[in-house]
Amino acid sequence: MKKDEIPQDNGALNKLTKEVVYAVDNTGKYVTELSTGWDIKATALDVAWKDIEERVAAAKQKVINKEASPLLYFMELRLMDIGIVAAYTGFWKWTIKQHLKPAVFEKLSEKKLQQYATAFNVSIADLKTMNVHED
Repeated sequence: MKKDEIPQDNGALNKLTKEVVYAVDNTGKYVTELSTGWDIKATALDVAWKDIEERVAAAKQKVINKEASPLLYFMELRLMDIGIVAAYTGFWKWTIKQHLKPAVFEKLSEKKLQQYATAFNVSIADLKTMNVHED
């Protein structure tokens, strides 16, 4: 793509960041330039975020229905899987699977709850109630 053909379409992230792309300048050399985005990529991102929002809403409903613990909600919200949570908390994956059960979660010690709260960047109270305070 030529330097003057770099897309500068408005996208979901254009106010937050710009993307570095490679283009060919007037002399035929590759150079890096900034792009605010392009429509196709913005549409793809919108679809992906919509899917994430639906997964978060479904997880929240499962917690409300007592089918899962609040850990599931925060895992979906923070885009984490069991392996990532295990890496952040130091818990075994099978232990986290047990903690995803509401009855088991309710019996967790303050120390274990704090490990999860730290991993999800929330307080223990917010972890239990699924409150999110984004700064």
